[in-house]
Formats: sequence, structure tokens, C-alpha cells
Amino acid sequence: MNTQNNSVGRESPQDLSRRLNQPFKDLLLLTRALTHRSYFNEHPEALEDNERLEFLGDAVLDFLVGAWLYNRYPEMAEGGLTRMRSSLVHTDRLAKFAKKVHLENAIRLGRGESNLDGRERSALLCDAFEALIGAIYLDAGIEAVNKFISPFLEEATEEIILNDQVEDPKSFFQEWAQARGYTTPQYITRSATGPDHMKVFEVEAVVNGEVYGSGIGPNKLSAAKAAALDALTRVGLWK
Repeated sequence: MNTQNNSVGRESPQDLSRRLNQPFKDLLLLTRALTHRSYFNEHPEALEDNERLEFLGDAVLDFLVGAWLYNRYPEMAEGGLTRMRSSLVHTDRLAKFAKKVHLENAIRLGRGESNLDGRERSALLCDAFEALIGAIYLDAGIEAVNKFISPFLEEATEEIILNDQVEDPKSFFQEWAQARGYTTPQYITRSATGPDHMKVFEVEAVVNGEVYGSGIGPNKLSAAKAAALDALTRVGLWK
């Protein structure tokens, strides 16, 4: 660990490389990926900040995340893939990835930025993570980046799908049906029981005349959402 001053960070590029099990043939690439503009401006000996690597890493991530989603979710329609990719490469999401590997401990900041808690800023962490991706790409190629990023994507997509399904399972199920060339799902109320102030509705999700799921709720909307979640479970998009 490097404890020379608060701007350099508590972890050296060499230590980060070892901890991530990501050996670099050119360690200067990793050093550059960790160098914020504020550090570069205060240290004439620094060769370059991480902004160019950030630009490259952003492009690499867009491609790899898109390809990963395309192969991981063969039934998902284009709209769903686009929304999922946007969520996975969003600033806050990439900042979470950076925090997951404690990248903040290795970032090199100027004293002013460091004193303002720059290591905790989502935008700065996102930029550093993109720069790290760019550095891995230049040093080891696209497959090395894919191997590095895939575990992050696997965990994050489960969380995103869970949240999306809870918020709008009907849209998600409709995307699945459209991707297979099926008709738009219909939600048919099969029963409504109980007194007026305590009604219980049972609704079925029907596609091409086949029942894919059923659900109950205190109103038709909540019962239809429950039916969509049940349908998603049966087709393997919900656990």
C-alpha cells in the first residue's frame, strides 16, 4: 500500500493489479487509468490523465454489454435490451462496480479534489472504472475485458430484472411475447369474490389462447401484475 499522501491513494497500481488478478504487461496503462485530471494538473511528472482511456473504455463497455445481453437474453426484444444496457452502463451503476472492487483506494487525485471527498463521487468513480476498462482492453484485449466484466453484469442484471418486474411485469412479459412473434398478452378476469370492500380478483395472462400465468389481488391491476409475474416465472425470466 502507498501511504505517501492522501492524493496518491492507499493502494498502488501494482497492488491493485495483483488484488484484481489482472496482470498488466504495461503497468503505465493502469497508472494512467487511475490518474484523475486534478492529479495530473498538480504533478508535472505525470504523463497523462485518464480521460482518453475513459473515452475508450466507454466505447468498449457499450459494445461488450450489448453483446453480453444479446447472448444472455435471446428472447428479449430490442427495446428491453436497450433499456437494460442503459441501466448497466449508467454512471451510478459503473460507480457501484468501482466501489465493489474498492477502486477509490487506488485513484490518484489532486489535493483539492481529495479533500472534497472526490473518491466518493459517482461521476469520478464511473470515469475511473471506464478508464480501467480501456486500460485492460489495450493491455490484454477484448476477451480479457469480457472475462473481467461478466461477473459484474451477471449480478447487476438479476437486480435490474427483479426491480423492473416488480415495477412493470406486464411490459416485460409483453416484450417476451413480441420477441417470439406472439400476440400481445391479454389479461382476463376469471373471478371476483368477496364483499365490495374486500374483493379478491383472479386474473389470467393469456397469449395465443394459452394461459401462461394467473394471479390474485385486491383489484384487477394488481391481479394482472401478479399474473404477469407468474407467467415470467413459467418462461424462466423470473426466479
